[in-house]
Amino acid sequence: MSDSTTIELGGEEYLVRREGDALTLGRQVGGETTWLDDLDVRHLPGPAQEALDRGDHDDQTLQTALLGVVQAEVNRGG
Repeated sequence: MSDSTTIELGGEEYLVRREGDALTLGRQVGGETTWLDDLDVRHLPGPAQEALDRGDHDDQTLQTALLGVVQAEVNRGG
């Protein structure tokens, strides 16, 4: 998926973009998209990788993993 897909994480909307083994999360505010750092998909738990491969963005394991990425970004001040 080289195009971005909108998903809901923790009550907030995020954009998800996958290019090969790289996954990027972003937020759109006022028409501008801010992308977080790329995440190597191979670092996600196996069930989360499988959900991502299926395009099942509502999968709880995938959502938990992505929320962890968002929280880490918040914690480091991003």
